[in-house]
Amino acid sequence: MKKPVLEKVLPGFGSSFTIKKYEGHHRCRTEFWHFHPEYEIVYITNGSGKRHVGNHISHYQEGDLIFLGPNLPHLSFTDDLLEAHTEVVVQMREDFLGLDLWKKPEFALIRQLFERARQGLSFYGRIKKELGQQLMSLNELPSFERVIALLNILQRLATASEYELLQARGFALETNAQDRQRIASIYTYVEAHFQQSITLEAVANEISMTVPAFCRYFKKMTGRTFTQFVNEYRVAHASRLLAEGAESISSICFEAGFNNFSHFNKQFKNITGKSPTAYRKALKRLVVND
Repeated sequence: MKKPVLEKVLPGFGSSFTIKKYEGHHRCRTEFWHFHPEYEIVYITNGSGKRHVGNHISHYQEGDLIFLGPNLPHLSFTDDLLEAHTEVVVQMREDFLGLDLWKKPEFALIRQLFERARQGLSFYGRIKKELGQQLMSLNELPSFERVIALLNILQRLATASEYELLQARGFALETNAQDRQRIASIYTYVEAHFQQSITLEAVANEISMTVPAFCRYFKKMTGRTFTQFVNEYRVAHASRLLAEGAESISSICFEAGFNNFSHFNKQFKNITGKSPTAYRKALKRLVVND
């Protein structure tokens, strides 16, 4: 992966938006780090993995339901998902029913939803399961009923309280192709080396910059330091390991790329709000309650 790929989204004949459904262990999509001008709803039935949207990195479990605004570069959400699952992807342009429609007072909440989606939204709880089932059955509906069903889904998303704002930056809108390529190269390097020690000299060399220039550039582009970004990536990986097995927390610390246990605990709590031990206990309580 060298740069975010512009994904061309073409609705099928007789439809104003696109629905894709993937089943099994692997995604069918070839693009990895990509962006597109369409809004995108993604529902994943089960399993856990990473969300990497713009400069946001986090971990999901028990499937996911997210809504992304246009031109937010993101990675495929199931590339590291090993268990069998179903994924539904709905993509639509803002004007897929005409821009004037959203100006009507009846659609004010959906208009606000679209604005929030520009930073990325992740939904959880009951609404995730409820709307997930509706998304999975969209393709089975006749074209008119399909549009009505999508509008109902958008309205439910617009009125839901069970969501978190990912705070992803839409830098694809703000930067040129060279900047997007540089950011993608940095992300690729971190993905390949996060379990090892990463020096500023090595990553700066990847994009042919001096260390001071690279540090200034990365902070300007992402709103965070490179060290913060790497720590977030490592904590997201550790979160998945904590969720998926009984491996000791000390082993997870080193497998996630941290070489100091106290530093790992501090960074994990700073980023997730919980210590690794508390995070694992909270996951166990969720499983029991379900």
